[in-house]
Amino acid sequence: MKAVFKIIESFGPLPANSKKDLVSLISKKTLKKKDTFSRAGEIPEYIYILESGIARSYYTDEKGKEYIRNFFTPIRAVGALGALILDKPSRFSYDCLTDCTIYCINFKEFKKLTKRDPLISNLYVKVLEVVFLELESKVYNLSVLNATQRYIKLKKRIPDIENKIPLYHIASYLNITPVQLSRIRKEMYSK
Repeated sequence: MKAVFKIIESFGPLPANSKKDLVSLISKKTLKKKDTFSRAGEIPEYIYILESGIARSYYTDEKGKEYIRNFFTPIRAVGALGALILDKPSRFSYDCLTDCTIYCINFKEFKKLTKRDPLISNLYVKVLEVVFLELESKVYNLSVLNATQRYIKLKKRIPDIENKIPLYHIASYLNITPVQLSRIRKEMYSK
């Protein structure tokens, strides 16, 4: 539960009664590598907080090709937020690239709590602002940075990523082919 409160307290202090109400909505799960915790086509119920491991969100096209949208590392909120807000099926699946420990928060119950507790509501607004800024940054990176620059940024965020997940996942996230990633890595490491 410390992971949850580390995220919460990064947005500012919450009084004990608000924390208690929030804790009542949270359960902990341990997942194995390749376990899926949210599937495309289903209406999600939970938002998750990743305590340990690496997870991903991805889209699968009609031919079965996967496109990785994001990697999640501790301590991060994970989940199909758009689908949760709209109460519609998610376009993305979420699974574990390594063994993971996550905290599950029932989103509908959380939203009810935001209506009763203005401090929880403020926390929700702050989280949404962070999600928006991260999305804006990702769009900028894909629009402006070349593949090498995006790879360097990813390596700064997850320094030993190549030792944790397959390179084809990294290539998919960077929106390049595995061959292009191999060339980038060869060029970087030959310097």
